[in-house]
Amino acid sequence: EVQLVESGGGLVQAGGSLRLSCVASEFTFDVYGVGWFRQAPGKEREGIGCISLPDGRPLYADSVQGRFTISSDNAKNTVYLQMDSLKPEDTAVYYCAASTIPLRIGLFPAEYNHWGQGTQVTVSS
Repeated sequence: EVQLVESGGGLVQAGGSLRLSCVASEFTFDVYGVGWFRQAPGKEREGIGCISLPDGRPLYADSVQGRFTISSDNAKNTVYLQMDSLKPEDTAVYYCAASTIPLRIGLFPAEYNHWGQGTQVTVSS
């Protein structure tokens, strides 16, 4: 069972930056990738990016393309979400998720079977 813990959330002004971390209990050969999701009050959970662990290839949603960067440090079992040029509409609870399903990962929650508890990000205007 892969356990995930997010950290790094907080309050930031518009235009600022935050870096979220997702630490996994293990990155075994069964973990095919890690995704980042967010959910604002009253809205559905949105996939914003993911990274394929075998090759480190990232994929981003249009809403964050060019502003957010996902990277991984496999030696530390950690995936990062660097968020720059933050906007008030980025305010949400951010989750990381891991997939041990042997299929190409994407931005849909159903593609992931292990989830962290979430961390709040609030961007003030």
